Amino acid sequence: MAKQFTLYSHPVGPNGWKVAQVLCELGLEYETVFKEFGDGENGMKTPEYEKINPNGRIPALVDHSNNDLIIWESGAIILYLVKKYDTEHKLYPASLEEQALVDTWFFFQMTGFGPYTGQAVWFKVLTGNKNVEAADRYVAEVHRMCKVLNGQLEKEGTGWLVLGKCTIADLSFLQWVRFLYRLGIDLEKEYPLVNKWKETMLASPGVKASTVGEVWAPAPTE
Repeated sequence: MAKQFTLYSHPVGPNGWKVAQVLCELGLEYETVFKEFGDGENGMKTPEYEKINPNGRIPALVDHSNNDLIIWESGAIILYLVKKYDTEHKLYPASLEEQALVDTWFFFQMTGFGPYTGQAVWFKVLTGNKNVEAADRYVAEVHRMCKVLNGQLEKEGTGWLVLGKCTIADLSFLQWVRFLYRLGIDLEKEYPLVNKWKETMLASPGVKASTVGEVWAPAPTE
């Protein structure tokens, strides 16, 4: 039987796995099509794939139960999923006020933590630290935002960012937090509450289910 969704993703890229984890937490069935970087036969920059996502990036999602609706950008996909399918408000609350609290941290990841971590890895690791000034700037910003996260987790005292439970705000950070070892950041030593939060999410059923049968290339936790 055909799956309800088709998810276009990448084996390592964090944003596709964010969507997979939400799909699994909500018990939604999907098929993953892994794309490659560039304009090769299975690349994200091919005309065929750009018909699905004109920006030539992952993730993109097709909802076959809703007239093959196509959504791209991980944040837009996740908000669509919880607003349409999270009828029990497991990951996204019902009230406008509580939604605003979740959205605050969700968009902090989307517009700050994710992009800055990606740039830090690019300049410090993937390009061989050739531009030291840029690498240092982005790594410093990642440290600053880790302090923000650690402080919020300490303030809340529940192990979660807001509302005392796991929401899309928490899940949106997970794969990016797992990238931090590449920057030489020792979470357990430097940001212990962030590390504990990460480990709790890694043990959740939805996160575990999102890796079953997939070409999973997890980042080491050390």
